[in-house]
Amino acid sequence: MDQLRAILPNQWLKLPDRFTYLKEHIELIAAIISGFLILAAWYGENNWGTTVYTLLYISAFIIGGFAKAKEGIVETIHEKSLNVELLMILAAIGSASIGYWTEGAILIFIFSLSGALETYTMNKSQKEISSLMNMQPEKALLVTASGYEWTSVKNLNVGDQILIKAGERVPADGVIKKGQSSLNESTITGESLPVTKEIEGEVFAGTMNIDGSLVVTVTKKASDTLFQKIITMVQNAQSEKSPSQLFIERFEGTYVKVVLLVVGLMLFLPHFLLGWTWQETVYRAMILLVVASPCALVASIMPATLSAITNGARHGILFKGGVHLEHLSHLQAIAFDKTGTLTKGQPVVTDFISLEEQNDANVLSIVASIEQQSNHPLAKAIVRYAEKSGVPFVPVDNVQNSSGNGVTGVFKEETWMIGKAEFIGKEAAVTFHGGKFEELALEGKTVIFVKVGESVIALFALKDTVRQEAKDAIQSLKEQGIYTIMLTGDNPTTARSIAVEAGLDQYIPECMPEQKLEEIKKLKEHFSHVGMVGDGINDAPALAESDVGIAMGEGTDVALETADVVLMKNDLPKIGDAINVSKRMNRVVKQNIIFSISIIMLLIISNFLQLLDLPLGVIGHEGSTILVILNGLRLLR
Repeated sequence: MDQLRAILPNQWLKLPDRFTYLKEHIELIAAIISGFLILAAWYGENNWGTTVYTLLYISAFIIGGFAKAKEGIVETIHEKSLNVELLMILAAIGSASIGYWTEGAILIFIFSLSGALETYTMNKSQKEISSLMNMQPEKALLVTASGYEWTSVKNLNVGDQILIKAGERVPADGVIKKGQSSLNESTITGESLPVTKEIEGEVFAGTMNIDGSLVVTVTKKASDTLFQKIITMVQNAQSEKSPSQLFIERFEGTYVKVVLLVVGLMLFLPHFLLGWTWQETVYRAMILLVVASPCALVASIMPATLSAITNGARHGILFKGGVHLEHLSHLQAIAFDKTGTLTKGQPVVTDFISLEEQNDANVLSIVASIEQQSNHPLAKAIVRYAEKSGVPFVPVDNVQNSSGNGVTGVFKEETWMIGKAEFIGKEAAVTFHGGKFEELALEGKTVIFVKVGESVIALFALKDTVRQEAKDAIQSLKEQGIYTIMLTGDNPTTARSIAVEAGLDQYIPECMPEQKLEEIKKLKEHFSHVGMVGDGINDAPALAESDVGIAMGEGTDVALETADVVLMKNDLPKIGDAINVSKRMNRVVKQNIIFSISIIMLLIISNFLQLLDLPLGVIGHEGSTILVILNGLRLLR
């Protein structure tokens, strides 16, 4: 291929791109050619022979109307129901049959132009997917025993190690084993600022490695990467239709039959009942065929829905279908999981108290040195607190973990016990420092005690902190009149503390997964539309039961697959953004439907009153179609 590129001129190499461009814009090109043929035929009526301008009009009909005629006939055969495309082709042929060649050709021209606009909307959405797909490399540099070798991303297995150089895109999800670099993760999170990743940091396929070489261990096959799931979600969303769209499509078939029946009657009845001439009767029937066609009504929803889905995907909000996007604006209550959703899911030390005669730094140094050998989240929190405080770590001996209770270690032949009140002795813990334990526990904090020999010498209070963005998101939702509730497995004291800090309306503690499911069912008895926000496996049943399940992008695969909306960056305020997109879409759809029905009714009445000519009918009908499509495209912004 490289040799071929060296031989062929650059102009030849660009030909495939040009053919692709022509294919994508064929409807628009056909509409433009049809328009030029109509102008030429209109000019030729007075300057050329009848045969010439008739041939020009016929050419304009065929070139401009071929795509829509084919679409209408194929759809009619497959779906076994009439459609709006057939109405327009019949109207154009009918106009030509009574001598109104120009009007029929203009009808075809504007109809093909509106169709090109609708195709543009579809292509715009598909290009978002294509641009995403192009961001995932097809090859990866595999680390082997003898060096490096290029291999297809599809052939990578979990556990393989790959080298990612600066300036290259990450080919697969994995964990950094060697190196440090900044990565642009905007394709995943929507966040444009680079993120610095070190050893054990997680990287995602499709993101850009900016300034350092990385050796990464692959954790997921190509088909299971988060990037691939994003592409699949958006593709499915584009093919899934909203309830409004499904209703319009069911309505279209019946409506077309009614229009054809009325037009059939109008070809005869006005002549006998109202004394119209045959020419006027047929002329008015053709105008009715044009203006009664529901083109604008049919185009009211799909372009707007696709534009809204595309807009969301561009900003890190993935809607899995128009139905979920439509439901979002109707939410009356939202339930939240706590850990990893409202809170950071990582406890931090909020209080450290030791006896006055003890040296605080010395106690912290010894405790952190013992906890350093434990994998418990609370132990890690104390170690992080010590590192931030700048205390040194010291050698300790005989460290032993007591699962779920605490840890013991020996320093200078003294045994240190670090753990819950029950582990070190409930009575001594409760009375330590004037009963500080109960005060901290009422604040929803987990209290860990330090005991040396027979004496309790210190305590640590830890708490899973509420995200600031969670507070902002809940405040925003409450301002919109949405009821907020937290479902958590925590004890009542901790749950109450978190709920108060976050500003929630209600909280339900000690919830197991099946209880979360039941609580969602109870909420649905009181509210018409209920949402659920979560990130864990235990949230999946509740996410599935809710009217709109919203998953955090950094959550578990089960949560991502179950949810209806995914926030790719764990950014809760984007729930408000998603609701606003939904409201904007529903507002635009409502505008389009009211406008299109009003125009159809106005044109039909004007026709019966003999106030409407065919050219004005064509412009009014097709112009309204173009306007509703353009109105829907506004949602791309």
